[in-house]
Amino acid sequence: MSETNDPSVTRRAMIAAATVGAAALGGSPAAAQAGRTFVLVHGAWHGGWCWRRVSDLLQARGHKVFAPTMTGLGERSHLLDGRVNLATHVTDIVNVIKWEGLNDVVLVGHSYGGAVISGVAEEMRDAIGSIVFLDAFVPESGDSLATKSSQPVREAIAAAVQKGELALKPVPAAVFRVNENDRAWVDAKCTPHPLATLTDEITLGDARERIRKKAYVRAKGYPSVPFDGYHDRLKGSADWRVYEMPCGHDAMIDMPDRLAEILLEAA
Repeated sequence: MSETNDPSVTRRAMIAAATVGAAALGGSPAAAQAGRTFVLVHGAWHGGWCWRRVSDLLQARGHKVFAPTMTGLGERSHLLDGRVNLATHVTDIVNVIKWEGLNDVVLVGHSYGGAVISGVAEEMRDAIGSIVFLDAFVPESGDSLATKSSQPVREAIAAAVQKGELALKPVPAAVFRVNENDRAWVDAKCTPHPLATLTDEITLGDARERIRKKAYVRAKGYPSVPFDGYHDRLKGSADWRVYEMPCGHDAMIDMPDRLAEILLEAA
């Protein structure tokens, strides 16, 4: 990928490109499924910043986009303390939907964000039109990321718990197979992740399954036994649309154009 590692430098260029692409699809930036509302939920160690490229593309096509940063991360890292847990992050997203008065939302969760959006669905199902899991966990009731993550992450979580730490240090961008041009930028932006959000068990009913439009996107350039398991299971379900992308785990950074297209298809 040849983009600069500072998304603000290319923002106007990407908006212009998105406008041209939208015009080709339907004659105007708002032509393709105009007026959809997207709520983009980041994964562990990240913040709303990671969605900027995708947000710009969707907004240029006439859509409304919210990419909140959850408590204790990114620009809200100063709020990190032992009280931040999975319920806190679910409430972060629920309150965006409530206070912004959003309806027919396309709710997207990346990685750890899959657990968050599953919890959000329990509280806000009627406001959700479609739900998309981007290289993400699709937990069942009683699951936690401390038990469902890949072995290295499980071991890191267990070690942090044993030491009494409040947060888990970021995984290097290279491990997530982020493209080389953006690795330094991603590493500089990532912050420690509140540990309780990873050890909490989630309680779920059937709200997620009752959402009519459901999609799973697997970033095949990132090896992951858990994500392969979700992908393979859901691929055989008539209730889910399943996509593959030839990129690293941070698909919103590596392939924002293709991801924006997928989100519009899944909306």
